[in-house]
Amino acid sequence: MQKMTVPPAIKNSIEYVLHQDSKDNRLILLDDEYWQQHFSDYMGHRAIGVIYHPEYEKGNYVPTLLPLRYDALIYIDQSNALHPLHVTADPGKVPESYPFGL
Repeated sequence: MQKMTVPPAIKNSIEYVLHQDSKDNRLILLDDEYWQQHFSDYMGHRAIGVIYHPEYEKGNYVPTLLPLRYDALIYIDQSNALHPLHVTADPGKVPESYPFGL
């Protein structure tokens, strides 16, 4: 586990455009004409997963035609790292979420 700072979005990426449009958190319905005009071309869409290397930031973007990929998008301009639950596993029991679940 590691707390990391995510660098600002690269210029002309989806996250960059949304941040420049407004720093408000919002639900974006992608059938809206306003957003369809903004995202009518392929743009980089940041993909951060379990493994993240900020030194390779440009490689974390996937070319995306947003209105064709999603119906809606929840945009959160800024967030903070989550804190892990301090739970000790019982090595004598199978975890409740094994092999699937939350």
